[in-house]
Amino acid sequence: MKAKAILFSGVRQIELSEVTLKALSSTDVLVETHWSSISTGTEKMAYNGLIPSPPFIFPFIPGYETVGKIIKVGKHVNQSLIGKFAYVAGSFGYIGVNAAFGGASEFIVCPVESITVLDNIDNPRCGIALPLGATALHIVDLAKVENKKVLVLGQGAVGILAAELAKLMGAKLVAVTEPNPNRLNLSSADLKVNPDTEDVSAALAGHEFDVLIDSTGIMSAIDTGLRFLKFQGVVIFGGYYQRVNIDYSQAFQKELSFIAAKQWAKGDLERVRELIAARKLNAGRIFTHQHTVKDDITEAYIQAFSDPDCLKMILLWKANAEQDDNGCSSSA
Repeated sequence: MKAKAILFSGVRQIELSEVTLKALSSTDVLVETHWSSISTGTEKMAYNGLIPSPPFIFPFIPGYETVGKIIKVGKHVNQSLIGKFAYVAGSFGYIGVNAAFGGASEFIVCPVESITVLDNIDNPRCGIALPLGATALHIVDLAKVENKKVLVLGQGAVGILAAELAKLMGAKLVAVTEPNPNRLNLSSADLKVNPDTEDVSAALAGHEFDVLIDSTGIMSAIDTGLRFLKFQGVVIFGGYYQRVNIDYSQAFQKELSFIAAKQWAKGDLERVRELIAARKLNAGRIFTHQHTVKDDITEAYIQAFSDPDCLKMILLWKANAEQDDNGCSSSA
């Protein structure tokens, strides 16, 4: 079977190309994609050739944030799944092309265990937020935020969701720093600080934080944040870092603990799905931009990678896929 897919064909080279899908096995499902999105972390690094290791070997199909409708299942898969929407974390079901992680395709063949069914969510498009929501949830779980003061550096998509989830999980106070005013306005934090226009020390005066969550990847920002941690505070590295270079004297004097959050844990995707379904998590707030796949696809990626106001670019694969984000917002 043939399908149109987004292909990273070389460093800073993107095209929409026809690819061949593997045959459906007895435990696979075939998904018709309605929406996918662009990762401004992993995919941006891969686009710039900064991850020269498998599976990021050109040419490859990117994507691990995909929602589509199940249209066919293997003989050992429950037939009742046909017609349901599901989140797909990617696929290696292609012939003659690498997948990293293969979700940016018109049709996807993948094992049934790699999907998360969305039939309890009012608007299936909200499922795009599952991986980032699960990443943020894992960060908050590692931080053990209940009854603690939490400082989140950066209000990108993960930072915004981490701040919201920290409040939901019982944090005593959630403060955030973010230089982009549009991102700061989207945040649900109790205390919001713009370091470009405010004195951070003055804005955070009187607060000693138990937990620092970084979602910036900027070492100077982390160094500044360490000043506001209490003795034996905890730092959560919430992104991917090529190198870590921080002021060790602060870590030494305060006996700080450092935890690297790799990805979500087992069950986190389902937990986020239930939070969205119950209107407790406002997933829609991170969906800021959208672009149809049939239009200039390179333009969509460049905007996602370079526009600071673009938190999450949604790619529309079907003519009728454009929707608002009703059903993604919290009831609070």
